[in-house]
Amino acid sequence: MTEEKFKVDFPSETVKEGKGKVLVPKLGAFVERPSDYAPSKAPVFYNPVMELNRDIAVLASQAHQRIVNREISICEPLTSTGIRGIRFAAEIHGVKNVLISDINESAFNLAKHNVRLNALMERVTVRHKDANCLLSCHGAPRRRFDVVDVDPFGSPVPYLDSAIRALRDNGLLAVTATDLAPLCGVHSKACVRKYGGKPLRTEYCHELAVRLLAGCIAALTAKYDIGVHVVFSHSTDHYVRVYVRIDYGAKKADASVKNLGYVLHCFSCLHRETAKAPFTTRIEKCPECGSKMDYAGTLWLERIFDSQFCELMANENMHMAFRNSGKITKLLSIAKAEAEAPATYYVLDKISDKLALPVPSVDAMLQILHDSGFQGFPTHFNSRGIRTDAPALIVQNFLQKLVAAA
Repeated sequence: MTEEKFKVDFPSETVKEGKGKVLVPKLGAFVERPSDYAPSKAPVFYNPVMELNRDIAVLASQAHQRIVNREISICEPLTSTGIRGIRFAAEIHGVKNVLISDINESAFNLAKHNVRLNALMERVTVRHKDANCLLSCHGAPRRRFDVVDVDPFGSPVPYLDSAIRALRDNGLLAVTATDLAPLCGVHSKACVRKYGGKPLRTEYCHELAVRLLAGCIAALTAKYDIGVHVVFSHSTDHYVRVYVRIDYGAKKADASVKNLGYVLHCFSCLHRETAKAPFTTRIEKCPECGSKMDYAGTLWLERIFDSQFCELMANENMHMAFRNSGKITKLLSIAKAEAEAPATYYVLDKISDKLALPVPSVDAMLQILHDSGFQGFPTHFNSRGIRTDAPALIVQNFLQKLVAAA
């Protein structure tokens, strides 16, 4: 099947992304109604909006390669057009080989063509196989990968178990979840079924989504005496993304399990705190206002960013020519700063709405927090959000002072 003879039986176009050039479905041809989601209507899934996701995946994999300081192998078991795996091979220094696969025959053929189009046949292998079957075939020692990237349409949970077993010690697992309705509490029963944790519909639900996904990964890895360390995460558009480094060993697994717990939330005064158990005599009622508290979890309570890993990614971004480089620089800068901040964040609009007051600027709120001896950080999860160790009632009091002084 040469490049000249390759034909597709659907409208297509060639696009450039990073150092890759790929043939993809022409999405406009698959929209019949305004409500149609073109990527899922096309015979091969392709979403140009996920370019930022792929950019960050390249940076994270390159940062991981710098840390292990050797050639690495990468697997992308849900490849569709092949664009992600092609970019891994073309843009990451120190990649030995990349294995990509898709159970969809049209996707398999298109990915093979795109690998040829980029002259990467020696470094990229394409398989026509079920994702779990492919990963399970690489679960034995000396067959495992350094990086496994799971980027499905919907929940990644069906692939996590086999993905974990296909990773070598100190490997990097990258996972996307686009099913935010369960993770953000719209369909809470589905979240409990899939992720093993109860969500909450709060203003910081996207952070809870990251922590629920990370907690699910930690619980699964512990079954195999494997511990985890979350090195990066982000919430963008319609999805959350988590990057986890795994460490073999029962003691590492035990340590990870100890990092699982709950976030307790008061919908009356907006107080929140973390706990290892959902209810105790101390927290059956809100310690700030006495109202009944609700909870999310089990979920990951430890850090969801590693400042050194963020710095490594930022350094790599300086040498890239991504269309999204500016956006990535800002994201990594904020993430690095909030890595040391307390869990959860306050959204100023939410507090102002509760108090029926105008919304002050984020900078003004951060300044008054710092002047009063509290921590204060912006968050990438919400441009109007702040992370702080100040109690909820203190934050509300500061907001009232800012508005009165304006």
